[in-house]
Amino acid sequence: MLSLRTVRAQRPEQLALLGALLALAIVAWVVTGDRMRSMESMPGMALGGLGFYVTVWVVMMAAMMIPSVAPTVLIYDRLRGESLARGDRAPVDATALFLCGYLLVWTGAGLVAYGLVELVRSLDPPLLAWDEAGRYVATGVIVAAAAYQLTSAKEACLAACRNPMVLAERWRDGRAGAMELGIRYGAWCLGCCWALMAALFAVGVMSLGWMALIAAFIGAERLLPRPTAARSAVALSLLVLGLGVASFPADLPGFSEPDGGSSMRMMR
Repeated sequence: MLSLRTVRAQRPEQLALLGALLALAIVAWVVTGDRMRSMESMPGMALGGLGFYVTVWVVMMAAMMIPSVAPTVLIYDRLRGESLARGDRAPVDATALFLCGYLLVWTGAGLVAYGLVELVRSLDPPLLAWDEAGRYVATGVIVAAAAYQLTSAKEACLAACRNPMVLAERWRDGRAGAMELGIRYGAWCLGCCWALMAALFAVGVMSLGWMALIAAFIGAERLLPRPTAARSAVALSLLVLGLGVASFPADLPGFSEPDGGSSMRMMR
């Protein structure tokens, strides 16, 4: 099972890899903060042009996911070293390709989310105005994310994410194998966390504060020793957040309401 103890007693080269991953995550947070400095994040906000959105989204995913996926990357690198010792093809850059495959899955998920948001914006249904049903739609997304925390699908995907043996059982040699395994692991992660990302869109996807909260939820589920308790705690937190958005959004710390007569606001 993956936990914070996974990083103990690592070889010097693996400690260097861990340091590089954490440094990459820090840089991603700094870059994300710089790109979002002048943005007001809120439900239904415009996401900007596709090129801008994709670059920001990929950096966001690196910032949010690398800290919790770092133990898995270390395990992959250790398996790569053992494979190399057996004489198999295990190039040095395979570990980086594994991480790229993982982020590729989240890039695809981000593109789907972009398409859905832009479709709704183009239709601009009056019902989604914030002073109509908009706040309750946002609440529904957050509450649905809380409910998903307690499903068997969530439990199964989280178990795969926390279990290092899934990498050994599905091991593939070479660069193509590294990408394939990274994509496969990313798919498990997507199955585990897609609802949390939907909740992030519901409260304001371009907010560093909400990003940090969702990243903390993901890290708790992945790294703490009691995953069931962590899932339940996250579900309860999401439920409280959803009720806050529905009942007193103006008083909710860090939450920005859209203009009352419009479900969208342009992002400059």
